[in-house]
Amino acid sequence: MPDDGRLLCCDVSEEWTSIARRYWEKAGVAHKIELRLGPGAETLAALPRDEPVDLAFVDADKANYSIYYEELLARLRPNGVILVDNTLWGRRILDPAADDRDTVAIRAFNDAVAADDRVDVAQLTLGDGLTVIRKR
Repeated sequence: MPDDGRLLCCDVSEEWTSIARRYWEKAGVAHKIELRLGPGAETLAALPRDEPVDLAFVDADKANYSIYYEELLARLRPNGVILVDNTLWGRRILDPAADDRDTVAIRAFNDAVAADDRVDVAQLTLGDGLTVIRKR
């Protein structure tokens, strides 16, 4: 990240982010990181649309992946990238009997992104699935 680059982190856990803050300080990058605590959908909706995002990484509550995607895509610069974690969901997305809320939400998210002509997309089989989305 360039000297003038910045990282916006969104989370709901004061406990976990307090640990992260210690390591940001230790690594000497805390001055580049802005932390916003609160529900992700509300935090993203409040971001200005005239400040483009270059890269976003989503690893959050699965039921809201589609909301996060739309909020981020609206702010993503052309050729910007969104990385979405856990999109294979322990291979449960392939099990027709799996009908829990998270599995259903991830299936719907995967289908919607694959059909979205605003982006190019690839799903990698790294870990629990990583979807790479590039805005056209």
